[in-house]
Amino acid sequence: MARVPDADVDQLDRSIRAVLDAQAKQWGAPLLNHLIYARRPSIFKGARMMWSGLDASGLIDRRLVAMINRRVAFLNGCEF
Repeated sequence: MARVPDADVDQLDRSIRAVLDAQAKQWGAPLLNHLIYARRPSIFKGARMMWSGLDASGLIDRRLVAMINRRVAFLNGCEF
């Protein structure tokens, strides 16, 4: 259970809802960290820009990014 409540998806900007909807389609539900980021749209957009920049740069292989994400999730105690 998160210590910070999730954002109210119905009250979010359409662009943020679109990202959360895409995550739900791909993963079955929006990612929990994004629901918390969405409480502050500027933080949400900044985090998304970072991931988009990593994807667009082509400097880090997508498989390595996936492995890093899994390691960070493990270190944070993420059940995903």
